Amino acid sequence: MNRMPAWADAVLVPLFSILLAALISALVILAIGEDPVEAFSLMVDGALMRSSGWGYTLYYATNFIFTGLCVAVAFHARMFNIGGEGQAMIGGLGVALACLYIPWPHWTIALIGATFSAALFGAAWAFIPAYLQAKRGSHIVITTIMFNFIASAVLNYMLVNVLRPPRAMDPATGPFPEATHLPTFQDMFATADNPLFRGSPANVTFFIAVLACIGFWFLIWRTRLGYEIRAFGHSETAAKYAGISPVRIIVVAMLISGGLAGLMALNTTMGEAERLVMNATEGAGFIGIAVALMGRSHPLGVFLAALLFGFLYQGGAELALWTSIPRELITVIQALVIMFTGALDNMVRMPLEKLFLLFGRGKRT
Repeated sequence: MNRMPAWADAVLVPLFSILLAALISALVILAIGEDPVEAFSLMVDGALMRSSGWGYTLYYATNFIFTGLCVAVAFHARMFNIGGEGQAMIGGLGVALACLYIPWPHWTIALIGATFSAALFGAAWAFIPAYLQAKRGSHIVITTIMFNFIASAVLNYMLVNVLRPPRAMDPATGPFPEATHLPTFQDMFATADNPLFRGSPANVTFFIAVLACIGFWFLIWRTRLGYEIRAFGHSETAAKYAGISPVRIIVVAMLISGGLAGLMALNTTMGEAERLVMNATEGAGFIGIAVALMGRSHPLGVFLAALLFGFLYQGGAELALWTSIPRELITVIQALVIMFTGALDNMVRMPLEKLFLLFGRGKRT
């Protein structure tokens, strides 16, 4: 079997996948009568060339880092957790309860408490599918996707019947106390002479996401538990022979996965909205699947892929605002990226492997 170096598999395959997706997207833009070069320039200008655009890009990327890591943990254990959306919803409920009912003295203490609550609620929501997979053999894909709908129903009930303030019309909690409000990038970096990140929702949660990437790397590649997760993912039979409990690994990996998804609510609920609203996740749980695929389930790759999808989200908003290109086109581009990095991965990898073998830089296994 022809193999290319690990760096090429991690860098070149996703890069060529992105280029193919961009090429086809350009053809679609041409087909609707728009200039793809102008459209790309507008996306870059709106998402990267101004501090406010960077603020929105990093805000979206923060969501995708958490959900991408959520999926990546399950991937390493050979599971496909597509319940990140529901786990993030329930994590938001945990954040809201912590912020509304505990009198925090300062945002730093509130952030620690809300982080624990978000991870706990997200992990708890992942526990039942994990138990059903480990003990009953239920398929994790089916149970996690169904739990997304159940989470939406639970959140809707809580917001309409329990947490909604008296005489309020919209399904949302009241504003969180001021002591729980997180500093935004504008608060942290703007000055009177240089008003950076004006109006953007990026906040201190971005740094929590970066720490989550570092913690993910340490867990998976520097701890015994991480070794057991990877061993189980490579071969359940060999893992059982080595004394690794499949039930334990499935449950623990899913608890970590659900906890990471729940942490996304820190950004959307505590950081941006400063209250819990319906549909705060906005599909980020599903985008996390593409982020994990493109990032090869490695924290650095997840971080970079999250930045790319953050760019697509903010750039798509600019296109919808200033051109006749519909926002839905960004969904098409995302779908193309997912298709090339997932379903058509071998279509990109196989020619590259042949090229490396031709020039003597590949290896046979």
